[in-house]
Amino acid sequence: MSQETDAVAAVAEDAEVMASVETGPAGETFILADITRDDAYVTAPLQDAATLPEWR
Repeated sequence: MSQETDAVAAVAEDAEVMASVETGPAGETFILADITRDDAYVTAPLQDAATLPEWR
C-alpha cells in the first residue's frame, strides 16, 4: 500500500464504504475501503482499530 495521501475537497455522495477483517501471517488486519474508487482504503492492525462505540 502506498503511504501517499491526497486531501479530498468534497465527499462523494454516492460512495460505498465497507469494512472487513483479514487474517494473514502477520495477524488480523482491519480494512476500511471506499469500493467506488480505486486504491481508496486504509488498513490497521485489528487490535489498534477503534470499536464502534469509540467512533461515536
